[in-house]
Amino acid sequence: MNYKTFLPLSATAVAAALALAGCSTGASGPSGSSSSGSSMPGMGHSGSGMMSSSAPAAAAGHNAADTMFVQGMIPHHEQAVEMSEMLLAKQDVPASVTALATRIKAAQAPEIETMTRWLKDWNESATMGAGHSMEGMMGADDLKRLDAAQGTEAARLFLEQMIVHHQGALTMARTEMSQGQNADALTLSKDIVTAQEAEIKEMRDLLAAL
Repeated sequence: MNYKTFLPLSATAVAAALALAGCSTGASGPSGSSSSGSSMPGMGHSGSGMMSSSAPAAAAGHNAADTMFVQGMIPHHEQAVEMSEMLLAKQDVPASVTALATRIKAAQAPEIETMTRWLKDWNESATMGAGHSMEGMMGADDLKRLDAAQGTEAARLFLEQMIVHHQGALTMARTEMSQGQNADALTLSKDIVTAQEAEIKEMRDLLAAL
């Protein structure tokens, strides 16, 4: 007898609770609906539930090509920033070349931070595995020559080396465009191609004017 009377009471209680929850949700704004939001799996106030549910998908939304592209492009950008800083520390360098070096440093330094964060989000190593290489990287002797040069000679070396460096970046970016999966990495690869193709043309023009 007690068992039979319990079911109607429970149904009534559930109905009352749902009615109260509906009233609470309708009366509360985004900042006041946290209790009702937490009772519904996958739903959160102010979009927090949606963000948390999409985080694993974002972390998984990359492939080996994305990882290789980012792992390689970080040190590639780091060397471009290093070369730019070398040139900017020199005297008697044409203003047009120092302006280019300033722009390269300003563009690539933030991209290094962004790509480093991606690898952390993807739970990937910050270093590229053995057997992979980065196109267009300068060797130690190349950097020593740039470091020792002054004035117009330094500008000429910087431009010649950075053209090769940029061409390597274009190769890496185009590989990502054809093989990558992650939307952010694909967007960056396209941006790199657009920006560095234009800079290669600019650097060739600057070389011809020296």
